[in-house]
Amino acid sequence: MSRATTYTAGVALAAAGVAFLVHSTETAAQAQQDLVARARAIHERVITLDTHNDIDPSNFTPTCNYTMRLTTQVNLPKMKEGGQDVSFMIVYVGQSNPPQVADAFQPSGYDRAYKAAIAKFDAVHRLTEQIAPKDIELALSPADVVRIAKSGKKVAVIGIENGYPMGTDVTRVKEFFDRGGRYMSLAHNGHNQLADSHTGEATNEWRWGGLSPLGRQALEALNRVGIMVDVSHPSKGAVMQAIGLSKAPVIASHSAVRKLANVSRNMDDDMLMAMKTNGGVVQIVGLSGFVKSDPIEREPALNALRQQFGLNPPAGAGRAGGARGGAATAPATPPCPIERATPAPVSAAGGGRSAAQASALARLTPERRAEHDKRLAEIDTRWPAAGRATVSDLADHIDYAVKLMGIDHVGISSDFDGGGGVDGWNSAADTFNVTLELVRRGYTEEQIGKIWSGNLLRVWGEVERVARQLSR
Repeated sequence: MSRATTYTAGVALAAAGVAFLVHSTETAAQAQQDLVARARAIHERVITLDTHNDIDPSNFTPTCNYTMRLTTQVNLPKMKEGGQDVSFMIVYVGQSNPPQVADAFQPSGYDRAYKAAIAKFDAVHRLTEQIAPKDIELALSPADVVRIAKSGKKVAVIGIENGYPMGTDVTRVKEFFDRGGRYMSLAHNGHNQLADSHTGEATNEWRWGGLSPLGRQALEALNRVGIMVDVSHPSKGAVMQAIGLSKAPVIASHSAVRKLANVSRNMDDDMLMAMKTNGGVVQIVGLSGFVKSDPIEREPALNALRQQFGLNPPAGAGRAGGARGGAATAPATPPCPIERATPAPVSAAGGGRSAAQASALARLTPERRAEHDKRLAEIDTRWPAAGRATVSDLADHIDYAVKLMGIDHVGISSDFDGGGGVDGWNSAADTFNVTLELVRRGYTEEQIGKIWSGNLLRVWGEVERVARQLSR
């Protein structure tokens, strides 16, 4: 073969290779466009329901409210942008334990918590009845959810996080129902008058060994009036007792899979299977620290390192996660948090040092600082920090739960405005990205409809049916 012929053949082969690469790239781009289009169509047809969005009553006033694009992760503009149809707006009241608050679990403490809860009930009614009745409506039943969503409005539902505001008066369960509450968790972060909390794992100290006698009465009342029992936050003992005692299916409004992220707020396989047997649903939560956790050995190693070098642990250290304010007190009204520019990205969980730690490090001698940094590097190598979770990581939890429990027992929640968010789903405006990931993984439209809302609505309907039976 002549040199010219060889050259010509080489050029032809190179051109063919370039053409193949261009064709492959174009094919991949077209496949991605088709995937997005298919996911978008599914997202628009199914009802997208998030079972846990925290609220602040100061954002429910005539001059500062969810009709505006606030810095909150959830508001009407962001729900519309991301295609989130339903928001369970949460009546959450934290509790403080003695000795921090002298009247915790006393009549005055319960009364203060009750008033704080009522302020949040009233806030949701104000939004749906006075501020934006043409844009969002309060649903009191699964049928309401479907009707309102079909009308084109957004849907609000009220969930109650922490039974502490009930005090010792079980009749308040009916009052909370009449005010629109449609699920209630018995405990939050810390044991209360109704149940032990998951936080007891840290010290293996328990108040009740599960549910208290009053907690059992409250559970009966929840079944009787038709409020879903929420088992996110209580201890495993309390969760298993609640599942066993409830006459209706229960929900976990915002939990994830412990096998994939070993934090006490997540549900282990025993709990997940008990939820399946009960007929309930676990709403997999998009809170980074619950979706992707550091190796369990990392925190003790870091604490030992800090102690050795005289460094204080960072404020809020611990594996409970998602903790919010303690005392049931009303803070001063803040300025309206209108979003005026692109918000700063959310930092990775557990990142950074406190100012006190930085100052303490600066006081170390060069030799001690070098030794500290060497040991920290060893910890980072042996037990690397997890970093911030992504939508793909969240979908891993959904996959695991579906494989273990079946498609009929898995849902989705965010815990937005209460610590929630993962990369790709940092606000209601990003909601489509969750559907896109599920479509990418091969879930059908029917399955996605169940995960986004169908399973939760089924459980809610069953809770209503049981309540009707018990009232006969």
